[in-house]
Amino acid sequence: MDANVALWDSRKVSAKPTPPKKKPAKGDLRGTLAWHVRTLRVAKGWSQEALAHECGLDRTYVSAIERSLWNVALSNIERLAKALDVEPWELIKPVT
Repeated sequence: MDANVALWDSRKVSAKPTPPKKKPAKGDLRGTLAWHVRTLRVAKGWSQEALAHECGLDRTYVSAIERSLWNVALSNIERLAKALDVEPWELIKPVT
């Protein structure tokens, strides 16, 4: 293994998850869900992979949710809420 590659990789990959940088726009339900999921995941210190494992979803699906790319089924909102230890409605309540 090339030592330069290992050093570069360690600089690029964040060791600690970070909360979202900005709040979603008013009325942006997907953005609101994304904001809450990421905020709660980061508060637990979990990676997307860890959250995905906890709720039985694929990591790429969790990533897409956090980037507001997909509509999410209610059953998956329930799974996310259970894993994050909140009520499902809390994931879509407006961000204040």
